[in-house]
Amino acid sequence: MTPLRQRMIEDMTLRGYSARTQEAYVAAVRQLAEHYRKSPGEITEEELRQYFLYLKDGKKLARNSITIALCGIKVLFEQTLQRQWRLFEIVRPPREKKLPVVLSREEVGRIFAQVRIPVYRVCLTTLYGCGLRLMEGARLQVPDVDSARLLLHIHGKGSRDRYVPLPATLLAQLRDYWRTHRSPRWLFPAPTRRGLAASLAQGAGPVTRSSLQGAFRRALRQAGVHKRAHPHTLRHSYATHLLEAGVNLRLIQAYLGHGSARTTQIYTHLTGAMHEAARDPINRLLDHC
Repeated sequence: MTPLRQRMIEDMTLRGYSARTQEAYVAAVRQLAEHYRKSPGEITEEELRQYFLYLKDGKKLARNSITIALCGIKVLFEQTLQRQWRLFEIVRPPREKKLPVVLSREEVGRIFAQVRIPVYRVCLTTLYGCGLRLMEGARLQVPDVDSARLLLHIHGKGSRDRYVPLPATLLAQLRDYWRTHRSPRWLFPAPTRRGLAASLAQGAGPVTRSSLQGAFRRALRQAGVHKRAHPHTLRHSYATHLLEAGVNLRLIQAYLGHGSARTTQIYTHLTGAMHEAARDPINRLLDHC
């Protein structure tokens, strides 16, 4: 590991970046260095400008991919190398205003019915039943379950903890599944081909992101649901279904761990109940024209 990379990792550690974020940012800088075949510390502002044009027009990367590259490279140049270049003020791609995909309750049930492996089925059910991000659910630990108050303690994005309501039926599923492995730490230990017992004996960590994504994709296909859904769609569906049921938007914001109500307000565009309530007034708009 080069001294520059080590210094960057130390800077990110001091600022509290997660291990996964650090890995993504280091990869972004490594790709930049490989592109120019020299140390990132030798790259000029103009070369960096041409690199972002290459990502956008040459590789035609999606907005999220360019944003990750930008954030990682900014950490290196602004924080580690202390270069305050104006380029970083103009290179960020514009925010896309896309509405997320939402599943109906019936579609959620059909998908879960196709998940055969218990660890994936119960974990995905937890994502939906509590509105969690994928890794928030995968990394749940036994002490995070407050069964007396029917709450889950969530270690959220950006080190922002929160409590979310735990449905009683989901608590029963969690208990039943935990009895199959009795891990003292993880609610969803990663399975291996040799079984859960061997996995726990080897000190296995939590179920992985890729395995949950794969299980969801297979179940989506087998359920005959043709929407472009992924595990995070369960979180969008949770918020939309709560809003349709009349739950206050501020409560939903707190359950999701959103820092701003504006982020949560997107779900008002997705609720069938609200569109239905507006249909009659819309039909009457031209009554006197």
